[in-house]
Amino acid sequence: MSRVWNFSAGPAALPREVLEQAQRELLDWNGSGMSVMEQSHRGKPFIAMAAQAEADLRELMAIPADYAVLFLQGGATQHFAQIPMNLAGPDDSADYIVSGHWSEKAVREAAPYLRVKVAASSEAQGFRRLPARASWVLDPAASYVHYTPNETIHGVEFHDIPEVGDVPLVADMSSNILSAPLDVSRFGLIYAGAQKNIGPSGLVVMIIRRDLLARPGRPIAKVLRYAEQAAHDSMLNTPNTWGWYLAGLTFQWLKAQGGVAAMAERNRAKAELLYRAIDHSDGFYANPIEPSARSRMNVPFTLKDAALDASFLKESEAAGLFALKGHKAVGGMRASLYNAVPLEAVQALVAFMRDFANRHG
Repeated sequence: MSRVWNFSAGPAALPREVLEQAQRELLDWNGSGMSVMEQSHRGKPFIAMAAQAEADLRELMAIPADYAVLFLQGGATQHFAQIPMNLAGPDDSADYIVSGHWSEKAVREAAPYLRVKVAASSEAQGFRRLPARASWVLDPAASYVHYTPNETIHGVEFHDIPEVGDVPLVADMSSNILSAPLDVSRFGLIYAGAQKNIGPSGLVVMIIRRDLLARPGRPIAKVLRYAEQAAHDSMLNTPNTWGWYLAGLTFQWLKAQGGVAAMAERNRAKAELLYRAIDHSDGFYANPIEPSARSRMNVPFTLKDAALDASFLKESEAAGLFALKGHKAVGGMRASLYNAVPLEAVQALVAFMRDFANRHG
């Protein structure tokens, strides 16, 4: 079977070149006669690979020296709980900006470990826009401010970095990390599940300002403490060696593409093409998100008649366009346009959408 165009929200498309290199090296990595998955994470070859992956990520994101880079496990959801464990005590509070499903879940998972304050929310607007900045009620004594720059389910994205004063800004960038240049120094902590723009599921990349590692937090197991993981180069326990390796290959691929500035231009072009097709479909397709808050990474859309949804999905798959079904929370369709999704995939999707509308409009 030939490769299809994969619009999955996650686990998501990986660069073809990365998959092909991994395929070539699967049985014999670096002339070792064994797979990278069979290598000891304590051995010099794996340690060198891990160090190169970190160096490449630092270069891609211009990460300052006073930030640690961690390659962890658990998915972003685990860190919804683990972050308050590390950054706050049980009597402390943190401010959360709620803009969709994932920031809502972050609130729920943090609640057992500190006093969570919802400083702003767009729930009343159906998460079709971002919480108006004038509505934010931030506490200067909060341990941190948490937000989700891009919501994969609702398709909203912050296109600038919010100013929160001296309180550390914490961001779940699972779905838009490495999609555009970023001033890392504006953040206290950035974390991202790998399965959208970095690699396979099961890996979490974290960028944390080193002074935050010194926070006492609360009594927790060493394996859960970020300071311990930093002190052991993310190898306090056996890491996700396959995920780390593939992340390293993806970082090298990104550098070969021209880095995050080049990816930002590609991502802009892809998103503009798809939104233009939706907006100029004479009402056959619709995107419910306020234009200023539209995501570049995840584009939800509906058909004018929901009875056509099943036909759209069946015919799109027959045309080699996969994983377009929207999340059950919002219905309709969703196309995820992460870094590894090429412009040609979006062009094929737009052509199919026009043909489908002409036949069913």
